[in-house]
Amino acid sequence: MRRARRPDVVVVTGASAGVGRAVAQRFARDGAAVALLARASPALDAAAAEVRALGGRALPCAVDVADAAQVEDAAGRIERELGPIDVWINAAMATVFAPVGEIDAGEFRRATEVTYLGTVHGSMSALRRMRPRERGCIVQVGSALAYRAIPLQSAYCGAKFAIRGFTDALRVELMHERSRVHVTMVQLSAFNTPQFEWARCRLPRRPQPVPPIFQPELAARAIHWAAHHRRREVCVGFPAVKAILGNKLCPSLADRLLVRLGYAGQMDDQPLPPDRPDNLFHAVQADLGTHGRFDDRSRGDSLQWWLCSHRDTLVKTAGAMLALCLWRRARRQRPQHH
Repeated sequence: MRRARRPDVVVVTGASAGVGRAVAQRFARDGAAVALLARASPALDAAAAEVRALGGRALPCAVDVADAAQVEDAAGRIERELGPIDVWINAAMATVFAPVGEIDAGEFRRATEVTYLGTVHGSMSALRRMRPRERGCIVQVGSALAYRAIPLQSAYCGAKFAIRGFTDALRVELMHERSRVHVTMVQLSAFNTPQFEWARCRLPRRPQPVPPIFQPELAARAIHWAAHHRRREVCVGFPAVKAILGNKLCPSLADRLLVRLGYAGQMDDQPLPPDRPDNLFHAVQADLGTHGRFDDRSRGDSLQWWLCSHRDTLVKTAGAMLALCLWRRARRQRPQHH
């Protein structure tokens, strides 16, 4: 009799809000044991409660991913309390919305330590456990901005570029070792998350994602899918594909378009509130949930993602249809003998 497979043990960094929180919810629906890593706040406790309500086991870990020792301690605790880690998802991020000249060195350092080094720290702790077992998956949550940088987000773009470079190098090393540990990167389009409500900002008006905007649950479905399929990299939303391909084909044109559209497109028409929260150096002690303020403008699905996630089936179907057409054509052309 075949034994039932145990539920996955999944680690999600940046799990208290936005995409990370949506990812935790998606794995909870599978009955997974989910370790939620984020700085201590009511949002972390609320995210853990959601995981339990959806049927998963939750282990909230108050961690600043910029501190490698804290991440390593959390990884040890997770394996002691939940079991061997199957999937590690690096989704933590921090940013500053401002021109380069208005960001100080400490702010650049902090955004880089959380977004880039947080990913490195998470990957290293995951690998220490996955490599000896020869199994496991690391998912880096990336962005189209890992290929095409935009104005007013230099700190975030620089960190995402760095994550892509780190991940490409790590992937080749694992291939060289013939390791069965899989590392993949999920490049996102613009998503409706609370980062636009609490990221440090020096713009004259409230920041917003560049439309079109998608809901975090779409990103969560894609990240869940990527954790169970051995793809090198996947994009979520046609805007990500367009930005990446456009930058490869004509980067100078992309520069000019961003000069015209890259500033106004990242701000709405409301002035920046003077009492707006700021989570760069300290967690906001409030629960902003999974979504941002753009529900009425956000899409829950993407044709591009459906095509991407069904690629193998579509290729097989197209191949079968082509073979059938060729067979029929050959029959029609076969000489008739009377």
